[in-house]
Amino acid sequence: MVADGEPLWLPEDRAWAEALHAVEADTCPDCGQPWSEATARGAEETYTAELIRCHACTASAQRVKAHQDGGKHTTEGLHVHLTRTAARP
Repeated sequence: MVADGEPLWLPEDRAWAEALHAVEADTCPDCGQPWSEATARGAEETYTAELIRCHACTASAQRVKAHQDGGKHTTEGLHVHLTRTAARP
């Protein structure tokens, strides 16, 4: 808790916040790679991509599709609650 007259942010706090801001500003919102690296001229054809399946997202998408296929076409306000039903392999 901050007492009266004490600053909300110490110099170290401000430095960490500024560092985080710099990292986030240099991050592609889609893939998460650093813009400064991923958009550099020499970076063309230096990345590989692998398709992976998120089983939680698969279950979510299947449930929404079943909802829509059941005649309930609206998905506004629809949220999917995921529960793990089995232990990790």
